[in-house]
Amino acid sequence: MTACDLGLVGLGTMGANLARNLADHRISVALHDPAPGTAARLAGELAGRGQAAPSLADLVGALKAPRTIFLMVPAGAAVDQSVDALLPLLTVGDAIVDGGNSLYMDTERRVETCAAHGVDFLGFGLSGGAEGARHGPSIMAGGGPSVGRLAPMFRAIAAQAEGEACFAHVGPGGAGHFVKMLHNGIEYALMQLIAESYQLMHGMLGLSPAEMAAVFRTWAGGDLGGFLIEAAARVLATPDVDTGRPLIDLIEDRAGQKGTGRWAASATLDYGVAAPTLAEAVHARCLSALKPERVAAQTALGSPMRFFAGDRTAFVADLGAALLAANVAVHAQGFATLAAASAEKGWALDLGQIARIWRGGCIIRSRLLAAIAAAYGRNADLANLLRDPDVWAIVAPRDPAWRRIVGAAVAHGVPAPAFASALSYVDAYRTGRLWANMIEGQRDLFGAHGFGRVDRPGRFHADWAKS
Repeated sequence: MTACDLGLVGLGTMGANLARNLADHRISVALHDPAPGTAARLAGELAGRGQAAPSLADLVGALKAPRTIFLMVPAGAAVDQSVDALLPLLTVGDAIVDGGNSLYMDTERRVETCAAHGVDFLGFGLSGGAEGARHGPSIMAGGGPSVGRLAPMFRAIAAQAEGEACFAHVGPGGAGHFVKMLHNGIEYALMQLIAESYQLMHGMLGLSPAEMAAVFRTWAGGDLGGFLIEAAARVLATPDVDTGRPLIDLIEDRAGQKGTGRWAASATLDYGVAAPTLAEAVHARCLSALKPERVAAQTALGSPMRFFAGDRTAFVADLGAALLAANVAVHAQGFATLAAASAEKGWALDLGQIARIWRGGCIIRSRLLAAIAAAYGRNADLANLLRDPDVWAIVAPRDPAWRRIVGAAVAHGVPAPAFASALSYVDAYRTGRLWANMIEGQRDLFGAHGFGRVDRPGRFHADWAKS
């Protein structure tokens, strides 16, 4: 084989599928994996467009100059180890691309380390899971000048949405991994809303998995349409191969997490952004992990859940309306965080462009993203997504249904933290005078922190009344 276009390190499910996608687009790939035989087996699949490299030195030697090595290794120490091993083998103008879910601050540190050697380090956020890697992910590219050189290659393998490649150079440094992190934070919150919808229909209404699958399929065909709604319908419709029972009934109710949702929630605090539903989704997964403790508490304290005796058809209609409105609130929180980080870091993120590349390939792809992209197309400096008239027109008519769902969940003892926090977020955002004057008064009383007044400028301290 002649020199390859790209070197790929890490041939697990995601890496192997990415190699297949590249080969399908006539991009030749040098392959390396520490597991013996893995690279050779995959190279054999790629119809002359894959070359196994037993060592990293062999990988580098198999590449066209300037050389590009794409890392598909676990975030954290494995990325640093790969960078440390590769830098002595590379020359000025070469590039290393990290395609994993790395923390954006680690990416920025690696950019500086590699720059000292004349090597460009890039952080590419990829979304779409194994299927996306194989057939077209959404790609959020971050980094320096090498992105321009690599853009045609990655635009070719990206997902398509309305004829547009779901690839964008979103910004410098760690911007790509930051955008992917916020994608995952939004994903956590949307999944939590779907899980709460399932719990409300299952626990309150007593709907069967087949009945709930039909509801989700109906939603998927309307304004709620998107990958996660479709995925929920598939999960609910799938039987267990051993017992024939609905598989959903046999899955343990403990949700896993790999850290990106927690990083996103933490970033909202770092940048001073109100994003309660992104945090609630992480807290909900933490609560789910307390399975033995929850079972013991139910035995000791009793279950709060009560059955719903009202109109089930009307309830399901309200639930669909509430779910769409809450989805808007979640995206508003995520995009507000992107805007705040962009301003502080000087990234100049194009929020409309980000919404456009999320329309295809990625896990949170949905019809709603077209409206979001249009909103930022009309006003790139939109203070909050809720301020766009067309987006607010999605939420406003569904507000009564949303309140009925949250009220019913509370009245019937069904925990719905994402629905409730998203509604409180929207309510607080459009309340001109909030409760913070009480907080400021207390802070001044016990800590002499001072407070502002509504009737005159400056900071003040009061001689507070004795009780």
